[in-house]
Amino acid sequence: MAPPPNSARRRAIADGAIEVLARAGVHGFSHREVDEAAGLPAGTTSNYFRNRDALLGAAAERVLELHRADMAAAHAVVAAPIDRDGLVELIAMSLEFSATAHRERYLAVYELTLEATRRPELQRTLDHMQTEAVDFTLDQHRALGLNTSREDVGTLITLFGGALYTLVTGQAGAVTGTAARALARGMVAGIGSVE
Repeated sequence: MAPPPNSARRRAIADGAIEVLARAGVHGFSHREVDEAAGLPAGTTSNYFRNRDALLGAAAERVLELHRADMAAAHAVVAAPIDRDGLVELIAMSLEFSATAHRERYLAVYELTLEATRRPELQRTLDHMQTEAVDFTLDQHRALGLNTSREDVGTLITLFGGALYTLVTGQAGAVTGTAARALARGMVAGIGSVE
C-alpha cells in the first residue's frame, strides 16, 4: 500500500537525492543514502519512490522546480522592459549564482544527464523538462519585453548549460562576475532575435 501524499516529505527526499548525486555520483546513489542525507528513518525513501528510476526522476523534477523559482525571483527584481545589455546582466547573474550558491544542484544535474543516456525513462523525463524550461524561459522573456524567438531561447539554454558546466566543474574560485559576464555577452551575441 502506498503512503498518503506528503509533498513536504517528497521534496525532502528529492533534495536528499540531489545531495547524494552531487556528493557520491550515480554509483554511490541508493535509497539508503538518500534517507541519510534527508535525515529520514531507514526505508522512508523506498516507501515514496519504489525504484531507482523513480527516485532519479524525482531529483530531476526537483531541480527544475528549484530552477524555476530562482528564475522567477531573478525576474521579479528586474524592471521590464530590458534590452540586450539587460539580458546579458540577467544571464551573468544567473550563471554566477548557479555556479556558486547552487553548485551542488548542477553537479547532480550532470550526473542525471549522463545516467539518462543509459535509462530511457529518465531521458524522457529530462526531455520533457527541457521542453518545459524553454516554455518557461520564453514566457519570462516576453514578460521582460524581449522579442526572443523560441529557437533562440533553446540556443541560450544550451549555451547557458555549457557555460555553467565549465564554471561548475572548473578550477575552484574561478567563478567571478567578470567571467560570468563575458560568457553571457558571448551567448547573447550569438543569437539574433533579442531587441
